[in-house]
Amino acid sequence: MTPVSDLAMETMHSKATEIFTGAIRACNIASAFDRRLRFEGHRLHRLIPDGSGPATIDLACYKRIFVIALGKAAGPMLETLLERMDRRKGLRGICCSNQLPKSRNWRFRYFEGGHPLPNEQSFQAARAALAMLRRAKKDTLVFFLISGGGSAMFDLPLDPGITLEETIEFHRLLLGSGAPINEMNTLRKHFSQVKGGRLAMAAPEAAKVSLLLPDVPLRTLDALSSGPTSPDHSTVAEVRELLAKYNLNPRLPASIRSFFEREDMPESPGNKSWRPPFFPRAAKADGGPARRVTAAASMSGEDPAFRDSVFELLLSSHDLVENARALAEKAGYFVAVDNSCDDWDYADAARYLLGLFHTLRATHQRLCLISVGEVTVTLDRTPGAGGRNQQFAMACALELEQYQGQRLTVFSAGSDGIDGNTRAAGAIADPTTVGRAHAFGFHLKSSLANFDACPMFTALGDAVVTGPTGHNLRDLRLLIAERD
Repeated sequence: MTPVSDLAMETMHSKATEIFTGAIRACNIASAFDRRLRFEGHRLHRLIPDGSGPATIDLACYKRIFVIALGKAAGPMLETLLERMDRRKGLRGICCSNQLPKSRNWRFRYFEGGHPLPNEQSFQAARAALAMLRRAKKDTLVFFLISGGGSAMFDLPLDPGITLEETIEFHRLLLGSGAPINEMNTLRKHFSQVKGGRLAMAAPEAAKVSLLLPDVPLRTLDALSSGPTSPDHSTVAEVRELLAKYNLNPRLPASIRSFFEREDMPESPGNKSWRPPFFPRAAKADGGPARRVTAAASMSGEDPAFRDSVFELLLSSHDLVENARALAEKAGYFVAVDNSCDDWDYADAARYLLGLFHTLRATHQRLCLISVGEVTVTLDRTPGAGGRNQQFAMACALELEQYQGQRLTVFSAGSDGIDGNTRAAGAIADPTTVGRAHAFGFHLKSSLANFDACPMFTALGDAVVTGPTGHNLRDLRLLIAERD
């Protein structure tokens, strides 16, 4: 390619990266918090009541306030809450994230849980939270600050005989199974002491407020961090169907296989005969009137521990998409959004989005196709260094090779700044990727088969590296085309 074409491609890479990072910056946790909640003296007002719990909470009614913050955004969410609360007697809490905050409050215990696989502090955090919640009475208000990633970094098996090493292997098998997140988390809910509503059940008499920052599809919000505070409507029978569907039983550690095969395996808390959608309202990204997803489910048929619970959705992947759309339009692109390949296999998603991309760019000189959600990867061997976003980008690179000389770019990255077992958030591909990779000694089909995308993209300078963002609003894919 000519130097001008090299510069044009580099500029497109930069534009895609700017749209991604700008969209994440616009998803401001503090601003989202203030659109939903306001503290006035001893009162907490819900600005957009949705039917789950009271519209106003009188904090003076409670002698103690506990805060359990868990997930990749636990630090920023906790900091935001504490900035808006007056100093209160009896305020104590737990914060469990994959990165400890630089500034810490003496009233809280902090744990650095593992992700994507649990570690010893994942267990310690869960034990500490359960011990705290079991002290909660009717005079206690509990804030649960829940973001994505909590399924791994905050865990404790129901069976005390199951070890950390066995739990790690269980999580490893789930991640490589190819199962969508809601199915993986159905299995996790029935495995854990702190998932599938059991964390809330540890404090049955306390009032509860759950503030949510989901990394799951909005239709399955109770899968967020495997639903620690929401009633679970999945069943033991479904768990066994999923174990068979993904052929997990023969590969599970013996103790976990025995646990799932128990005739008296306990059901998770929740009304199994009634399956309402679990959807609080979602605020618009621009701070305007709330966009109603659907009414929050009535808790009338649930255990009393859930009935007065408040659930607030602070931000979601919808906000990430709308912010990306605004930035792409400002940059002069015609924008199309298609999220229909959420939870698809990465190769199927690549084929689908590229097919749509080529159709749309035939009639638009400057196009940005946006897609949010997560693709799946089924591992049949020990993986190299990579993740689902880099795997998706590499599959796209192989298809784009036939369009030499055209200004086409595919960007895919995780909003948390982490992709798989790497320090990269994702990667960028274009028609020159395959040729440049071969010049460095990489063969894409081999790298793709070995789930080893990161070394290649790093060598090309096309790995997306942001560091942990303090967010986790799913993955964002941008397919950009320009022509004169």
